[in-house]
Amino acid sequence: MKLLSIAIPCYNSQDYMEHCIETLLVGGEDVEILIVNDGSMDATYDIANKYAEKYPTIVRAIHQENGGHGEAVNAGIRNATGLYFKVVDSDDWVDEEAYRKILETLRQLSGGSITLDMLISNYVYEKDGVKNKKVMHYRGILPENQLFGWNEAGRFKKGRYILMHSVIYRTQLLRECGLELPKHTFYVDNLFVYVPLPHVKTMYYLDVDFYRYFIGREDQSVNEAVMIRRIDQQIKVNKLMVEAVDLWKLPNKKMRKYMFNYLEIITVVSTIMCIRSGTEENLQKKRELWKYMKEQDIRLFHRLRNGIMGQTMNLPGKSGRKISVAAYKISQKVVGFN
Repeated sequence: MKLLSIAIPCYNSQDYMEHCIETLLVGGEDVEILIVNDGSMDATYDIANKYAEKYPTIVRAIHQENGGHGEAVNAGIRNATGLYFKVVDSDDWVDEEAYRKILETLRQLSGGSITLDMLISNYVYEKDGVKNKKVMHYRGILPENQLFGWNEAGRFKKGRYILMHSVIYRTQLLRECGLELPKHTFYVDNLFVYVPLPHVKTMYYLDVDFYRYFIGREDQSVNEAVMIRRIDQQIKVNKLMVEAVDLWKLPNKKMRKYMFNYLEIITVVSTIMCIRSGTEENLQKKRELWKYMKEQDIRLFHRLRNGIMGQTMNLPGKSGRKISVAAYKISQKVVGFN
C-alpha cells in the first residue's frame, strides 16, 4: 500500500500540469499520483499517459468523460490505494522541502497506535504579479507537531479556515463518510473539506508552507467575474453544505462552532456575489437562498442571520454597505479572489 495518494483533476491542463506533476514526483515510491483526465480536448490525455508510462510504479492515468472537478476528485478517491489522500489542482504545485517533511510525518504516524484522520499544513497564495506571497497558517490556533483532537484546537478567527489546500485526509475516512461530490459543479472543494469533518477525531498540524495555490488566470473559478457568472453553482454547493450535516447534533462544541463559522462564510460569499452582480435576478437568488435556509432549518437561519457576517443579508444605507465591504474583504481572504 502506498502512503499517500494524490489526485490531480485535469481539464485542458496541458499548459501547466507538467509543473504540478514534476513537483509531486519528488515523493518517490511512497506516493501514488492519480492524473484524472476529465474529458480534456487538448494534450492532457497524452501528457497523462506519458507520465504513467515513464513512472509506472508511481503515476496512474485515469481517463473519464467530462464530469467536472468534483467527479474528478470522486474518481481519485475511488481509485486511491494510499493510506492518505490529497487533492492538488493541475495549475498548483507543492514545495519540495515541505513535501518531504509531510511524507516523513505521515510515515511516522502511520506506524503508531493512534490513527490519524487529518493532517493540516499551510498553503501559499501564489498570486500572479505579487512579490510578497500571502501564507495561510494555523499557528496559535492548532497545536503543532502532535496528535490532537477538537478540544485542543484554539479559536479560528474570521477569514482563517481549513481549506482543501490545507488538508490531507485518511482515505478510508473519506469513503466511510460517504463523500460524493456533485458532477459539473464548481466550488465543491468546500464540500470536500466540510462533509468529512464530523468524522475527524484526530488531527496533526505541521507548520510548513506545502501547497502553492496559483491565483491569476482570468478563467479561474475564483475570479470574481467568473464567480458571479457561476453563482448558481456557488448557491448549489451552499445548499448541499446545509443538507449534508445537521450541525445541531454534533456532540463536540468546538467542532460545531467551527463548522457553523465555515458555513457562515460560504453563505456570505454567496450573498456578496449576488449583491455585487448588481442584477435584480441575482438579488432574487439571494433572497431565495435565505428563504431556503429558513425553511430547511429555522434555527440555523437565525444563527446565520443574526451573526456579524449574516447581517450582509440586508444592506440598506451607508452602514449596510460598510458591513457588505467588510464581509467581502473577509470572503476575499477565504476564496482568494483574483
